[in-house]
Amino acid sequence: MLATEKKTEVISRFRTHDSDTGSPEVQIAILSERIGELTEHFKTHKKDHASRRGLLMLVSKRRRLLNYLKTNDSVRYRDVIGKLGIRK
Repeated sequence: MLATEKKTEVISRFRTHDSDTGSPEVQIAILSERIGELTEHFKTHKKDHASRRGLLMLVSKRRRLLNYLKTNDSVRYRDVIGKLGIRK
């Protein structure tokens, strides 16, 4: 899980308005942070397969949110992937 301070910092960077906590951009950013933390976890705990399953679920959820954003608003999609650096 993300620390509260880290999560609020991510939300403040990616929100679209002051009270935004659930837009696709914010959700994608939070998932990306969690994916990064789990990736670091697996560098030391190679046999933690239960958490690996959770990582795969997070990656697929982020993929679905990115597909949604790409079909509905490609400008916001390009902005998010540019800020996160997850695509070419």
